[in-house]
Amino acid sequence: MPTDIEIARAATLQPITAIAQRIGIPDEALHPYGRHIAKIDHGHIRSLAARPEGKLILVTAISPTPAGEGKTTTTVGLGDALNRIGRKTVICLREPSLGPCFGQKGGAAGGGRAQVVPMEAINLHFTGDFHAITSAHSLAAAMIDNHVYWGNALGIDLRRVAFRRVLDMNDRALRSITQSLGGVANGFPREDGFDITVASEVMAVFCLARDLADLEARLGRIVVAENRDRKPVTLADLKATGAMTVLLKDALQPNLVQTLEGSPALIHGGPFANIAHGCNSVIATRAGLRLGDYAVTEAGFGADLGAEKFFDIKCRQAGLNPSAVVIVATVRALKMHGGVAKADLGSENVAALERGFANLARHVENVRRFGAPVVVAVNHFHADTEAEHAALKALCRDRLDVEAITCRHWAEGAAGAEDLAHAVAALADAGPAAAPRFAYPDAMPLEDKIRTIAQTLYGAADVQIESKAAGKLAAFAQAGHGNLPVCMAKTQYSFSTDPTLMGAPSGHVVAVRDVRLSAGAGFVVAICGEIMTMPGLPKVPAAEGIHLDAEGRIEGLF
Repeated sequence: MPTDIEIARAATLQPITAIAQRIGIPDEALHPYGRHIAKIDHGHIRSLAARPEGKLILVTAISPTPAGEGKTTTTVGLGDALNRIGRKTVICLREPSLGPCFGQKGGAAGGGRAQVVPMEAINLHFTGDFHAITSAHSLAAAMIDNHVYWGNALGIDLRRVAFRRVLDMNDRALRSITQSLGGVANGFPREDGFDITVASEVMAVFCLARDLADLEARLGRIVVAENRDRKPVTLADLKATGAMTVLLKDALQPNLVQTLEGSPALIHGGPFANIAHGCNSVIATRAGLRLGDYAVTEAGFGADLGAEKFFDIKCRQAGLNPSAVVIVATVRALKMHGGVAKADLGSENVAALERGFANLARHVENVRRFGAPVVVAVNHFHADTEAEHAALKALCRDRLDVEAITCRHWAEGAAGAEDLAHAVAALADAGPAAAPRFAYPDAMPLEDKIRTIAQTLYGAADVQIESKAAGKLAAFAQAGHGNLPVCMAKTQYSFSTDPTLMGAPSGHVVAVRDVRLSAGAGFVVAICGEIMTMPGLPKVPAAEGIHLDAEGRIEGLF
C-alpha cells in the first residue's frame, strides 16, 4: 500500500468548477484558489436558504488512542460510499490547525484511499481562514491595550482582562507572559498569555455564526474584561467588531474541495473538541444539507467530547437534527483500552478486546441519550483477525443491540465502505429525524450542568470545582449567563481527567480548575484537570521530519 501522500499525488483531481457543478453551484458563485480549491460566495450561500435540507449524518468515535481510530478517514470514506450507492452527499469537515501538523498528531485530511485533496494545501495555509481568525483576534487584543494607553475611558481594570492572545502553533512558552515591558511608550505592564487559535472565542463565534450580521453581533458580545466597578467590557464597547468582521468577511465563505473519488467536501472552521466545541462551521453544515441529500460531518475526538458538544452546543444553537450517528472504533484501539501495549497490538487478543469494549459501550449508550440512532464502523487494520472482528460484532449485537460493520475504505476507498453506507442510509431514511434530547435543560444552574455531564456521560462520582471557578460561575449567572450550555475542556484520552485511565473508568472525580465565559459564542468553558488551551510540542515534534525534496515537494507532513 502506498503512503497517504503517494496516493494523493497519484490522483487526478477534477477542476473545482466540475465538483461545484455536481451540487449545483455555478461558476460565478466560486472564488477560486487555484484549480482545486474555491470559496463559495456569500450571495450563493444566502440563496440556498429556500431549499429543503437533506439528512445530517454525524461521525464520532471511541476515546482516541495511539493505535489510531480513523474518524476523518471514515467520514470521507462514508461520504464517498454514499455517493457510490446513489445518494447525493456532501462531506463537511473542520480545517486542520498548524499546531498539531507540526506537533504530534500530524495532518488531518483522512488517509489511504479516503482522503480530501489537495492535502498539502488543506493541512497548511489553505485559504488563510485561520490566519484571518488569528488576525481578527489579535486586532481585538491590540485595541484593548490601546484603549487603556490612550486614557482608558471605559475604566478597564488591567487585573481583570480576560481576553488572551492567540497563535495557531503549539508554543508552551507563551502560556503565561508579562507584556508591555520597556517603558512608558509601550503601555502598561500586565500578565497575559496565549491560547492556540482553535481555542479562541473568535473561532467559536466564526463556527456558530449564521451569516456576517450574526458574526458581527456575536463578536460584539464577547466579554474581554471588567471595569473598576466589576461591570463587563465587551468588544462592542471597544468599537472593534466592524474591523474584525472586515478581516473575517472572506474567511466566512465556506471552502470547497474534493475527495480522491470526486465527492464534494466543505472544509470550514476548526475548533478543537478537547478545548473548544469541536465542530465545523454552521454555515458549511447548513450549506451541505441544502446542496445534497445527505451531509456527513464529524465531531472531534471521542463522543464524550465532540458528539456531546455537537448536540448540546451546535444542535442547540443551530436547530440541527442528526438522522444517524456513526461511532468509529478499531480492534487495535479497543485492545489498548483493554490493557494491551501498543507494541503488542499485532497479536490476536479477544480477551483484551472484550475488556476494552467497555469504552465503546459507554460511547454508544451516551449517544443514545441524545435520541439519535447509532451504527458502529469498525476500521479494518491488516493485523486484525477474523475472530476479533466476529467477537466485536457479537458484543455490539448482544450487549448493545447495535450493528457493527467492518470497513475497508482506507485500503479500498468507497467500495470498502458500501456496507456502512447502506446501513447509514437505512437509519436515516427510516423517518424524519427526531429533535435531539439534550443532556440538560437551559434553566439548569451552570454547576449542575457540569456535574450532569460528568456523572451521566463520564461515569464520574462527582465534580470538584475550585473555589475561584465556583465564584466565576456564580458571577456569570448573576450577569444573566446562567442559561448558557457548558463546553468541557478535558483530556480526550479518558472519560476522566487523567489521560492514563483508559477503558470506561467510573467513580472518579472531575476537577474543574477554571471557567471562562464565551458570551459571543454562547457557552461557558469549564477547564478540567491539566488540560491546556495552549498545547506544547512533544519531545520529537513532527516538524523535525518535514522538509522539501529536490523537486520542491513537501515530505514528512503525512
